[in-house]
This record gives sequence, structure tokens and C-alpha cells, in this order.
Amino acid sequence: MRTMAIVGSGPAGFYTAEAALKAFGEDVRIDIIDRLPTPYGLIRAGVAPDHQSIKAVSRRYDQVAADERVRFLGNVRVGEDVGVGELTAFYDDVVLAVGAPQDRPLGIPGDDLPGVLGSAAFVGWYNGHPDFKDLEPPLDTQAVVVVGNGNVAIDCARILAKTVDELQASDIVNHALEPLSRSEVRQVHVLGRRGPHQASFTLKEVGELGELERATPLVRIGDFPPETEDAALETGQRRVVEVLRRFAARGPDASRPVTLSLDFFRRPVAVLGHGQVEALEVMKTRVDENGRAVDTGETEIIPCGMIVAAIGYRTASIPGVPFDEQAGRFVNEAGLIAPGLWCVGWARRGPSGTIGTNRPDGFALVERIAKETLAGDKPGRAALIALLAERQVPVSDFDDWRNIDALEVARARAGAPREKIVELSELRALFEG
Repeated sequence: MRTMAIVGSGPAGFYTAEAALKAFGEDVRIDIIDRLPTPYGLIRAGVAPDHQSIKAVSRRYDQVAADERVRFLGNVRVGEDVGVGELTAFYDDVVLAVGAPQDRPLGIPGDDLPGVLGSAAFVGWYNGHPDFKDLEPPLDTQAVVVVGNGNVAIDCARILAKTVDELQASDIVNHALEPLSRSEVRQVHVLGRRGPHQASFTLKEVGELGELERATPLVRIGDFPPETEDAALETGQRRVVEVLRRFAARGPDASRPVTLSLDFFRRPVAVLGHGQVEALEVMKTRVDENGRAVDTGETEIIPCGMIVAAIGYRTASIPGVPFDEQAGRFVNEAGLIAPGLWCVGWARRGPSGTIGTNRPDGFALVERIAKETLAGDKPGRAALIALLAERQVPVSDFDDWRNIDALEVARARAGAPREKIVELSELRALFEG
């Protein structure tokens, strides 16, 4: 019987478990371990709360978790409650699918001033992640700068620009909805080092900016190359640029109190302020013949009271696992870290691709495991459960998650799918007894 531990219950973890069930049939037992008492990782706490259709992928993961060969073990901190070396002693294969939960810092002078937030923290706050429940974004400011040109940057800007009515049917947590209802933010800047042709957000994300009730998306017409150059773009990017050109042609709308400016060809060089964020100094850029952003030497100041850095993420290091500090992920060769120890998803390749990208990644890793390794006689789950009991670590299972889920749904405000429980002590009380 092959025993497998998958550390992390987000998309990469569940797709890897799905692949292992298909590859090994009845000859496998899989434990999906997570440091939180609740499953789904990025789906639960990273996907925008107003994108419920994307979150629906968790129903596919439910089917995996319900399989009798699989067990969810929540509230278990690998590296603290149990070591990686202990897991590799217990299981034939240990797969690290922990994602990349840590923000990359801006790395510029002043980025430690109060009012500078990482997007993981900001998104975690409004999505109800226990780690960020006490974040207090300074929403008593007129202007916010979001640094980044990907979907997460657009998500952050959209949430800041939406009305409370627009957010009511989402699963944004009440501790975020209430301060957002009092927000004084009227200008949101989304900063990108390159131009519209290089923006990395998707058509759906950028299209939604044109449907906001009180906000107008603004793009400078001078940021576009000649329209004839659009034809050389890949189809999806060309459609994104078409939408951006419509925004530029439409211009400001005096009837809408919020502006959402997509500021291309700008990179941050310094956060300015005395004791808190007061402005961001940016360098104007251009794209060279190799598609790289290069400085023009001209700077400008954007007054603001809050900055959200959406410039990428890092995997959290785990004691005993080789880590590439520069890349922000585990040292690995096509998923292999050491005999019996593997990684998958963002922990393997860095934070790139979509949720769906993790499925072929998980299946490819399992295919390699099946070719290169054999099942042993390691004890698997029984040994881990015994160790955690000895160390008095309370463990949640999938039935506990179902109970938490039902309670969250019952607590939902009118029209919302759920109200998440964000206090770890409250979550633990639901399964510790």
C-alpha cells in the first residue's frame, strides 16, 4: 500500500490527490495536511469574494476529499507540530503543495512605512483569512496606489472601488465590508512598469472595471502604440487592449465619484511620508526593443495614503527543506526535492499561471512518482495521528469542515453565500471537544 502525505489543501494539493487516486487506484492512502482547520487554500482566501463562479471549483475538491482513500488533516503545522523528516519517515511520498502565501516586498526606500500593505495581506483581510483578520487598512485616505499589473492588482482595485451594494452578494467578510462602507477612497491608481500590450490581467478582470457602479476606469491614450500594432498580439491580449482603448476613448465621467486609473509606464522608486504613507515617487518608463521596461529619467509624485504591493509572492520556507531565497520557492528538480520529498504548484515553479494550471502540474508530478518510486511498508496515517495525539495537537477532519461550512452558511448576511469564521480559537472550538 502506497502512503502519501500532501502538505497544503489548495488547488495544487487537491489536483495532486486527484491524480494519485487515478494513478494508484485502491493501492494508495492519501492524507491532505493543512495548517488551518479549513481546506481549499487560495480558493477560500485568495480568489476575490465577488468571483463566486471561480470558487465553485471547490465542489470538485469535495469529491476528492470524500473518497475513502483520502483524509483531510487540518490544524497541523508542518515544521512546528510535525517535522518534514518525520513525515518522510511515515510516508512513502511527501508532496509540498503549500503555495506561495507571502508577499514580495517592494524593496524601495520607505516601503516599511505604515500604510504599505502586501496584496496577500489585503486580500486575506477582506477574504477572512485568520492571519490577516486584524489588519486595519487606512481607508481614511482619498487616494490608494496598487502596484502591479496582474489580476490580483485588479482585484484589489475593484474591491476598493465597489459600492457596498455591489459587494453584498459576495462572501467578503463583514469585518472588511463595514470599514469599506465608510471608505474615503476616491482615487485608485494601478501601476504597471510596461504598457497596455504587456499587461498581464485577463479579459474578464479588465472588463469588469467598465461595469462598476460608481467608478470610472481611466487610461491615457498616449500610453498606446499605434493601433496597427495590436494585430500582432495574441488573441486574448488583443481583446484586453481593445477594452483598454475603449476606456481611453471614453475618458472621465463626472457623475461617478471614484476614478480607477490604469497608470502604465510607471515603476515605484520611493515611498514618501513622515510616520505614514503620504505619496509614492514613481519613475516613468518605456519599453525597449526587447520588451523590457527601462527608465526615462523623469519622475513624478502620486499623493496617496495607502499602497498595496501586488508584485508577486513567495513560498514560506520550512525547516529542513532546501529553499531558493532569490526565487522564493523550494529548491527542486522538476518537483523532486530529495528522495521521497516532492513539491508541486507554486511551491515548485513560483507564483505563475492560473488555478487550472495546477491540475496538469499535479498530474505530471504523480506520473513521475509512479514511474520512479515504489510503495514501501511505511505506516502513514496511523503514525502521524499517534504523534499528533502525543503532542496534543487537535486535528480537524473533513466532517469538521462540513460543520464549519454549515455554520458559516447559516451566519451569512442576506444575499451572501457565507460569513466566514476568522478566529482560530472559534474554529478550533468546533472540533477540539
